Amino acid sequence: MVTTMKKLKTLLLVLPALILVVSCGDDFTILAPQSERNVENFYRTDSDFRVAINGAYAGLAANHSYGRNYMLMHEMRSDNTNNAGGATGLAESLERIAEFRELATASEIEVTWAGGYATIAGTNTILNRLGNANLDNPALGERIRGEALFIRSLVYYNLAVTFGNIPLQLEEVTSPSVEINQVSASVIYDQIAADLATAEELLPASYTGSDVGRATSGAAATLLGLVQLTAGNSGQAEAAFRRVVNSNQYELVPDYADIWGPSNENNIESIFEIQYKSGGAGTGSGFTEYYSPDLALSGGVGDGNVPQGVTDDVLTIFDVDDQRGMGGSFGLTEDDDEYLSKYDAIQSIVFDSDVNFIVFRYADVLLMLAESLGDTQEAWDLIDEVRERAGLTTSAVAQGLGFSEALLLERRREFVGENKRWPDLLRFGVAPTVMANFLPNVSVNDVRLLFPIPQRELDAAPGQLEQNPL
Repeated sequence: MVTTMKKLKTLLLVLPALILVVSCGDDFTILAPQSERNVENFYRTDSDFRVAINGAYAGLAANHSYGRNYMLMHEMRSDNTNNAGGATGLAESLERIAEFRELATASEIEVTWAGGYATIAGTNTILNRLGNANLDNPALGERIRGEALFIRSLVYYNLAVTFGNIPLQLEEVTSPSVEINQVSASVIYDQIAADLATAEELLPASYTGSDVGRATSGAAATLLGLVQLTAGNSGQAEAAFRRVVNSNQYELVPDYADIWGPSNENNIESIFEIQYKSGGAGTGSGFTEYYSPDLALSGGVGDGNVPQGVTDDVLTIFDVDDQRGMGGSFGLTEDDDEYLSKYDAIQSIVFDSDVNFIVFRYADVLLMLAESLGDTQEAWDLIDEVRERAGLTTSAVAQGLGFSEALLLERRREFVGENKRWPDLLRFGVAPTVMANFLPNVSVNDVRLLFPIPQRELDAAPGQLEQNPL
């Protein structure tokens, strides 16, 4: 673990303290325009903090996060989907990610890092300013504290899985220079676990009206369980997942196909999803462009699209009776080519789909609970519960696979296109072998487990950040 305090004069953790993401793009807006107000007089009222926490949610929806880049780094990185935009020109950077040849100067890497820390900085400011605020509704302030801790934890989880050893910044930054620690991922996971334990206590089990879609106690417990699994703490993970199950807030949607589409958003299976809204206000999503060729309005990579194809490999893993195959996860284009249909939506403006992105759903909890239990009858039963919803009548054990192999295969079938495959391969310890077997010109030694730290961050603080193996 890197423990030496390091001074980092960089945009990474300095400017984001004074900005907040307020759209679903990569642009940031000063919270307090000089002509009207500044940060010192902004964080005072209930309304101020509502605006601020909504900005933090927008950070999750932005292109640097779930809006696009996590899809490239956690799904296209795997054997599930591939870059369908060509391998030259602007698409070369995408192809490099898919083949473990990405450069530390790649914009996707730089924007994911900087955007993630911008969102973290926004939550740090909220958490700091809540301590001095005299709100009309103190209960709202406590809920917002829980939301900020959840959002910060979710971003830190994604950054740690993606980059490994990263800076840990928990305080609001108010100076043009900042002392930070570059710490191991395990330290990040410990901090997340502590924050989520607090968040779970502060957050409600559910919402009504316009607040539907905000982080709940169930979302905090689900993320906590995932982080504990990632850290190798199966007992703590089990406890978190059992709280979700015992809350009786969630259940599997009977028909797998009914999970997807704008009309099915925030359903009984949904635990946390990124909210998008079409209408030309910059709050729509781009998933229809990315995955649905016949429905997409935008052009190729040069027009901002990052077209994603499904691999031949993933199309072979579904039994003929599996509802998660054709008609569930996949559809056919006009040319009879298979594509991922989970994000189909009708839209009239480019990158303005009404479809949400599901981060956590109840099927994930059931399978992660099985993972935390290991090779036990209860764990096999949990796998079968998910399989039965997919229309499969044979038990998972009848496949003749070992427990880990069977569970990983079931997760692949259930969550294709949901940004879980690469983190799953890492967590199960099989990423090098799986990807070397999948890519014809890639060996086990070629498979990078971590993305490089952006070169511009290294250049901003020469010798002060340790680069990942290239």
